[in-house]
Amino acid sequence: MPDLDVVAVIKANPGAEELVQQALTALVEPTRAEQGCLSYDLFVSAAEPATFVTIERWRAQADLDAHLGTAHVQQALATAGEHLAAPPGIHPLRAI
Repeated sequence: MPDLDVVAVIKANPGAEELVQQALTALVEPTRAEQGCLSYDLFVSAAEPATFVTIERWRAQADLDAHLGTAHVQQALATAGEHLAAPPGIHPLRAI
């Protein structure tokens, strides 16, 4: 089974960029330590500073599903949730 590539797009409300960035940055190390995480990188858009993007690679869908239920993801959502312009867009990818 091929690895699962995922892009997540998270948009902060105006003025909440720093808070959202801190919440997302706190996810990086614990996520990289998760079973099934092959890579996890966080970026901020140079064109839209309120837009954050993660580029992720997981061994399988089950590993991504487990990640979304972890305490550190739930904590980040609790911290940043009301400061997001929209729910995070999670995009599993298929090569073409």
